[in-house]
Amino acid sequence: MQLEFLISPTWSGHASLPRRDSCRRSRFEMGPEGTPDPAGKGACARSESRSLLRLVMLAFVCLGVAGAQQQTMHLTLAEARRIALQNNPQFSAARLTAAAAYQVPTEIKAVIQPQFVGNLTGVGADSGSRLAAGALNNPIVYDRIGSGMSISQLITDFGRTNALASSAKLHAEAQDQQVETTRANILLAVSRSYFAVLQAESVLHVAEETVKERQLIAEQVGALTSAKLKSQLDLSFANVNLADAKLLLASAQNNIASAQAQLAEAMGLPGQTAFALDDEPLPQAMPDQVQPLLDEALRNRPELANLRLEENAAERFAQAERDLYFPTISVVGTAGFVPTGQVQIPGRYGAVGVNVSIPIFNGGLFKARHTEAELKARAAAQNITAQENRVIRDVRTAWLAATTAYDKLGLTQQLLDQAKLALDLAQSRYNLGLSSIVELSQAQLNLTSAQISAAVAKYDYQSQAALVAFQTGTLR
Repeated sequence: MQLEFLISPTWSGHASLPRRDSCRRSRFEMGPEGTPDPAGKGACARSESRSLLRLVMLAFVCLGVAGAQQQTMHLTLAEARRIALQNNPQFSAARLTAAAAYQVPTEIKAVIQPQFVGNLTGVGADSGSRLAAGALNNPIVYDRIGSGMSISQLITDFGRTNALASSAKLHAEAQDQQVETTRANILLAVSRSYFAVLQAESVLHVAEETVKERQLIAEQVGALTSAKLKSQLDLSFANVNLADAKLLLASAQNNIASAQAQLAEAMGLPGQTAFALDDEPLPQAMPDQVQPLLDEALRNRPELANLRLEENAAERFAQAERDLYFPTISVVGTAGFVPTGQVQIPGRYGAVGVNVSIPIFNGGLFKARHTEAELKARAAAQNITAQENRVIRDVRTAWLAATTAYDKLGLTQQLLDQAKLALDLAQSRYNLGLSSIVELSQAQLNLTSAQISAAVAKYDYQSQAALVAFQTGTLR
């Protein structure tokens, strides 16, 4: 951004800058006694100070205005999408959630790794103390200080831990599909907002041209009315049409500001309010049959991939809950030294043992957990079917809307051509006095409506094509 200052040698308005020669003369003005007048010199100095202060204030005001004017961001659709993926907090949150999910399998598999624990124990006991209650262990307590290490290792739990880890891994992969879903939603929002801004700009251009044309006609009719060649009614109709065009312009200006705000929010730049967007080429026409799009959507939609992975995760978890019925086998060992203690305690110790835990009865807990997991797995399968039905519906709806929008491209162009021809004929008839202002006004309204329809049709089709790409899982 460039900021240029143009400082005029004189001020227009209430105050003006004193000229250098006048200040020089004021320094040699004589007082009543024929001596130099110091007041003249002081007045000149004060005037120069005030002028300098005004210049400084003007500079600060100009800098403030320049800072307030935000620089316009020039974008293509690809750049807008890239910026959105970089800045949108929803996408960052989805990726962090997926990264966190990949830590769960490691947490689960930790139980099948060796577990080392260091021990340091110091005991001071009354002579001859015995533990009478609280534990089944050696009841004799001796003074001692001991250190050692314990190790425990799960030998087997008959696949339960592996099934849990596999379920967690599948769930993490499902979270990756959630990231893709979030990504697709962001790209769709950016694309539709991008085309909404271009559409609003196109309508704004139509509104501006309409105001210019109707302003010209109003001036012409006004001149003819002043010359008594047209009635006051004609002038009133012309002014009404001009006022209607100005209302259209005001609405278009509001719509473009709203569309730019939506684009800024979708890109994660809420403070940016000025965009210069490149036009995008029209996509190809929609296929004649919707079935290829349906097949593509059922293969590519990340929501379906997410649900399929969640179903597999639920099945693996049900298998892990079934394995609760099996025993677990583990080995435990401990060893250490007793550097100081009573003579009854050896200077070192060590032991190793194998533990087998066999579930016998727990009030039906394991059976209920297994049944719950199986029911959730079956529910996950039904969720896939329900989502597939929604995908098929959404793809059909988007395909129909895009096909209709593509057909409107040619129809609106035909409408625009006919509206231009009708306005030319109406203008000629009105100039020749063969028709009233009502016919001309209606032709003007028809042309404006046709121009807006033609401007909207192009970007509406591009927006609908982006929606079809989203629904089929191919929006990139």
